[in-house]
Amino acid sequence: MMVRALSMMHVLLTSALVLGGSMGAQAGEVDCGSLKNHYGPFDYRTASTDTKHGVESYHFTPKVENLIGGQNTYTPGGDMAYTLHVFPNHHRALMSLIKLAKKQNTTKPREMRYSVLCYFDRAERFAPNDATVRVLHGIYLMQISQHRDATKKFEEAIEHAGDNANVYFNLGLAYFELKDYDRALDNAHKAYRLGFQLPGLRNKLEKAGKWKELPQAQNEAAPKD
Repeated sequence: MMVRALSMMHVLLTSALVLGGSMGAQAGEVDCGSLKNHYGPFDYRTASTDTKHGVESYHFTPKVENLIGGQNTYTPGGDMAYTLHVFPNHHRALMSLIKLAKKQNTTKPREMRYSVLCYFDRAERFAPNDATVRVLHGIYLMQISQHRDATKKFEEAIEHAGDNANVYFNLGLAYFELKDYDRALDNAHKAYRLGFQLPGLRNKLEKAGKWKELPQAQNEAAPKD
């Protein structure tokens, strides 16, 4: 399942989410635009290789994805916007959008038609069963310190993805920021039981004096991969 690939993408953002602080609440836009497009839109999960290549080779190039600069536009935002209008649920483009918003310290990066939250609104309207979109949306909400809303997105992701270590880890982080330590601990145990490797959530709980080991019987009863 594609959502499992987010473990590595989460590594790239963990330090920024823990240390970066708030960028301010997003006012939100009433109208995030029609999904109709001159080309597409296509579901990135099922689009043909040729369709993906046609967009990525001209717009979502490594230069754009790594925020070095625009490919056919002045900034990465222009090419990223094109990509997200063709593929509203393009997972890597949404991840790059999160990083671009942080880099520019804005909720609406340059050369983009809509705010970051609007692009997530569009992705969820287009692909409501895409768990990875929900996780990325939650990560962005964590980045702008909307932790309660982030928990809702991670919980929605679990509804679609089922047990997933990466989602439980992110959900635990969100609950930790809300000082809901019992729920943070519960999700930490679920994440580590499923094989999540990063110790960050456990370290935060230990520092807060809230970490507790599971009773041996519960560990033995945990599902094995």
